Amino acid sequence: MISVASGENWDEFVAFMIEKGFAGLESMSGIPGSVGAAPIQNIGAYGHEISEVIARVRTWDRKAGAYKTFSNLECEFTYRSSIFKKNPGRYVIIDVTFQLRNGEMSMPIKYKELANYLGVELESRVLISEVRNAVLALRAAKGMLLDSKDHDTWSAGSFFVNPILSAEAAAKLPQDAPRWGQSDGRVKTSAAWLMENAGVRRGQIHNGAGVSSKHVLALVNNGQATASDIAELARSARKMVKEKFGIELEPEVQFIGITL
Repeated sequence: MISVASGENWDEFVAFMIEKGFAGLESMSGIPGSVGAAPIQNIGAYGHEISEVIARVRTWDRKAGAYKTFSNLECEFTYRSSIFKKNPGRYVIIDVTFQLRNGEMSMPIKYKELANYLGVELESRVLISEVRNAVLALRAAKGMLLDSKDHDTWSAGSFFVNPILSAEAAAKLPQDAPRWGQSDGRVKTSAAWLMENAGVRRGQIHNGAGVSSKHVLALVNNGQATASDIAELARSARKMVKEKFGIELEPEVQFIGITL
């Protein structure tokens, strides 16, 4: 059980845990941001989510004017969401307690791209250090590792979440659209695939904003972008997907003082 202050850098924390021999965070290497931000979004990558390893979250409830600690169940974690995200501005996260496994082998590899990179079968376990290195390499190739010298990485990561559709809606997608079955019978598809097949192109520019040349889900600041530039680009992409597939993409990023 490891409690971490909310202001700590997320990836530095992950690297430190791996160095100390704790497993469970390796697939979430390289995600920018702070420890306190992680449960709000229920961050996840390469087949795993932070909700799998959180024991509790201690907050300051601004409405009640008191501290409140949430168990994992009380956090109401779902895909890229939580009780904290559903109540914007109410809870200030103070610290997060993780329950990690002491060991050098990773969580089961559940993401095909990562398994292929590592040269293993799905559900295999690999050294946590190897998984971290592989995830960092994959993220870098997609422009999802921040680089102060590369404007093509100046983004907030994936701008839209992958839509989760009813089985009926998923059946209307083209045959080659990605599909991942969910436990409740619904089907998740790829926001990136929808964008690219609706006509959004990598490298396209809108004033100071642009679509990353490495990954269509990353909307980047080419050096002089305003919030309005990013929002207009996002609106355009969302409109194209809606017109082509009848699916309205939901943003993964949080907005302050601006909406889509």
